[in-house]
Amino acid sequence: MKKISFYFVGLWLNVLSYLVPKRAGRKTFNLFCYPSRVPMKDYQLEFLASAKFEILKTSSDTIQTYRWGKGPKKILFLHGWRSHTFRWKKYIESFSQEEYTIYALDAPGHGLSTGNYLNVLYYGEVIEQFINRLNGVDTVVSHSMGGFSSLCALHRTQTLPVRSLVLMGTPGQAKEFINYYRTLLSLSDRTMRLMTEYFKTKIGLDPAYFSGPDFAKSISIPGLIIHDEEDLEAPIHNAREIHEAWPVSFLIVTQGLGHNLRSKEIIDHVQKFVEGTVEKNIEKGKLAQVH
Repeated sequence: MKKISFYFVGLWLNVLSYLVPKRAGRKTFNLFCYPSRVPMKDYQLEFLASAKFEILKTSSDTIQTYRWGKGPKKILFLHGWRSHTFRWKKYIESFSQEEYTIYALDAPGHGLSTGNYLNVLYYGEVIEQFINRLNGVDTVVSHSMGGFSSLCALHRTQTLPVRSLVLMGTPGQAKEFINYYRTLLSLSDRTMRLMTEYFKTKIGLDPAYFSGPDFAKSISIPGLIIHDEEDLEAPIHNAREIHEAWPVSFLIVTQGLGHNLRSKEIIDHVQKFVEGTVEKNIEKGKLAQVH
């Protein structure tokens, strides 16, 4: 959406807040929960077709899940907002399918799953449902909203059978994301108040509840956090705060990779963590630089 479009969307919502307040609150909230689906390309579908397809049913959606390999160790890959399982192709290909069984899913409203609605709480519920169906996994590898939703799921169900977690480019606070769009759209105090009221009614929780560092405090499994200094979508302070709050976490800070973190070195770091061979220079409270 171009800058001028953002201006008119914000103006419309601000005017609507006086004309039809409840509708304005709902429409503003919907900006954060209704992703525009990214079309699948033929080469992406071709790769995904190499997996075993299985369906996970939620109360409202049909979730497409994928499985590669037949090994005893289980890995689950979780993508972020406006993405899908293909983002993990190089990661999936880097693991032995004799040693690992590799799972992934398309979040509601993404990839080959149905629906058009998604938030952190709902994604977390889908993650929890799938992990329980698998009778647990050894490692969850996640990116962006997939990571935030994993933290939420592990916080809310601390008996969830997961042995380790990888977070890549993960946001830290829902309110930070909301404030970003408030600035982008020039939303008024009135519009934001109406949105927050609708958020509390719809979700049953205040936006401030969704805090990565708060979630991380309750997590006892080991974790690897990878984040880029130049991530404009989820600023680096989020990773540092989650790292400080998480008792058993390692942090790798990259430079020049942005939010998507596409790099062979990143794949190598994830693979070593999953295999239990974390580099010696990555210790609690220290950073390893990846260029």
